[in-house]
Amino acid sequence: MFDDICGCRLSLTDPEAVSAWNGVVLGILSHGQATGDHLTDLLKRAPDYALAHAMKGLACLMLGRREVVETARESSKKANTLLAQGGATERERLWCIALEDWLAGKPSNAIARMEAAMRLNPADTISMKLSHGIRFIMGDKEGMLRSVKRALPAHGPDHPLYGYSLGCHSFALEENGDYEGAERVGLRGLQFAKDDAWGLHAVTHVYDMTHRTDAGIALIDENTGVWSHCNNFRFHVWWHKALLHLDQRDYETALSLYDTKIRDDKTDDYRDFSNASSLLIRLELEGIDVGDRWVELADLAEKRTDDGCLVFADMHYMLALIGEARPAAAARMTARVTQTAQESDEMAQVMTTPGMSTSQGLEAFGEADYSTAFAHLKVAQPHFQAMGGSHAQRDVFERLTIEAGLRAGRLCDTETLLLERTNLRGGHEDTFAATRMEHLTQLRQMSENSTAAE
Repeated sequence: MFDDICGCRLSLTDPEAVSAWNGVVLGILSHGQATGDHLTDLLKRAPDYALAHAMKGLACLMLGRREVVETARESSKKANTLLAQGGATERERLWCIALEDWLAGKPSNAIARMEAAMRLNPADTISMKLSHGIRFIMGDKEGMLRSVKRALPAHGPDHPLYGYSLGCHSFALEENGDYEGAERVGLRGLQFAKDDAWGLHAVTHVYDMTHRTDAGIALIDENTGVWSHCNNFRFHVWWHKALLHLDQRDYETALSLYDTKIRDDKTDDYRDFSNASSLLIRLELEGIDVGDRWVELADLAEKRTDDGCLVFADMHYMLALIGEARPAAAARMTARVTQTAQESDEMAQVMTTPGMSTSQGLEAFGEADYSTAFAHLKVAQPHFQAMGGSHAQRDVFERLTIEAGLRAGRLCDTETLLLERTNLRGGHEDTFAATRMEHLTQLRQMSENSTAAE
């Protein structure tokens, strides 16, 4: 038996298979393009290795696509058959059970299995990363921070994956509002893991949230080696750069990045799709004509109205449906969200709150019924966190809520939302907040003048 790069005992006996597993670990941590190749190699070299099948199934579920759920079930069945033959380590067994839990609609239990694996060996970086990733999907920012803090004492500078642990720590700190700590930890992590796109992106989040656009753009431009090796995560880094240019009102560059980088590969991976649809709606809120760019997104979104794996994904599909003005498809999405909310698993809870109100609000926004849109979105807004994703990603829904409030004339409520949004950013007012507050002041003055004239 061998230990892997995390220092965890494996039931593998073939050193080449161990090397392939280590490639999977490094690939996941770095979001590398070759991750799938390493997993294919591992399954070829060790077809009876239960952990490899569990990894394949978990990776499928993280894709948030209905059509790959069956592949995940097949992987789980295979993993459990292999477990019954004996010889697996406790950590390997926990990973297989985690896949079962998630397939049963209980991703929180899958997280608990990863945490149990970390208790066996706190230096288990890949189990930490899986816990981190599932928590991210579920919007559990506090849990992300608690989890990584438990692992940090076992991840010193002599740990081969130290830099990646700091990248996760940086992101968890940022999502919990410690922007100074996140920047410091993230930049240190990049000194140890020079291909840690997650850590780079964590610091980029800091600069976005604190309105330091020049620093964010420079960080991305000066560290292309950190993320150019990535799988589709590189599109997300380009998206962050576009957001920074948007904050600078450099709309031409944002659109150019959309065409040449963010949407150069027109996939329907929900992560790529969310980059695209959220950027276009942001541009339109600033009065920018995005031309016919909505068409290909709406075509894909129409095919996803029955997906129902993740609220986060569904609401980004909805953005395309209202952006391209496809009310029938938007209505189908809302109806399906409402139907999924009747189920009994953990995702149904999120479909109920905030999914239903968000979907109803977006649908009304697309129909220019801003009073109804604001009424629904204001109910959903305190619960946007449960959708998962990051503050930067969910901010598109914050912006739409605020915009609906302004257009509906709900000035006091909208002002409160604007102030809360700026407070989340440590008091740093970005361009969106500044322009909307200015508009709100103008609307209030107009109302006062109208009242005085009566």
